[in-house]
Amino acid sequence: MTETGGLLLVHAHPDDETLTTGGTIAHYRRRGVPVTVVTCTLGEEGEVIGDRWSRLIATEADQLGGYRIAELTAALSALDAGAPWFLGGPGRWRDSGMAGTPSAANPRAFVHSGEAAVDALVAVILELRPRVVVTYDPRGGYGHPDHIRAHEITTAAVAAAAERGWDVPKFYWTVTDGDLLRQHTAALARRTVDELPGALPKGWRLPVEAELAAMSTSGVTTVVDVSDAVSAKRAAMRAHATQVTVAPSGREFALSNNIALPVLPEEHFTLVRGARGQVGADGFEHDLFAGLD
Repeated sequence: MTETGGLLLVHAHPDDETLTTGGTIAHYRRRGVPVTVVTCTLGEEGEVIGDRWSRLIATEADQLGGYRIAELTAALSALDAGAPWFLGGPGRWRDSGMAGTPSAANPRAFVHSGEAAVDALVAVILELRPRVVVTYDPRGGYGHPDHIRAHEITTAAVAAAAERGWDVPKFYWTVTDGDLLRQHTAALARRTVDELPGALPKGWRLPVEAELAAMSTSGVTTVVDVSDAVSAKRAAMRAHATQVTVAPSGREFALSNNIALPVLPEEHFTLVRGARGQVGADGFEHDLFAGLD
């Protein structure tokens, strides 16, 4: 890797980059911005959709992580983001699994990565000198231990890099505006009740309030219009076929739990380090690089 001055995103598992920031990645690549995605684990503990690759899971062949490298590679290609980059190298840290599961006891689990993970990410930041860094909020979006750990190490690495020669100009959390998420979910419910095109696919269900990983609009500082990149995001979602199903309408997707979530035309962020750039009439920034030369 070489210095880019671009956008660096730190994600926990393959597919996270697409689900939370896929539109943003493709949006900035279309504008010629260098984008690097650092993934912290191979996602070995993930569930698998369907029967074809079901025996790759951790409790059977334990080969899912290797397979997901290929999925991530295809997804990043769809987003025009280049080859994947794994923190510490592929397989250095393992997927910790969901909170409370035995997989967290594995000594290689990412939750046990300690200062080594911070140091590895500092090295990436010092080499790339990104102008913008993105990772999760302190809850990790929906509370996954690896997402929380990614937040911790990225926060620490950005601070440490500033002391060692590169003060990242803007640092963001990737979040979701709860009001917009509810609006789209309600629209899906109406289409389903009225039996209109784009109704809920058979076997899927609507999320309940507790299943919406989102924050209030007041916590959002930046809204990126990714309508120009939604088709690329859908293609990247389809590349993660062991983890994600895109509805026939293209408007929703689901993980292995078959809970329908919208493919939104915008992605949301909270600026936590650096100066806020120009805002629109709605009070939001609309460019992660706003205010930077």
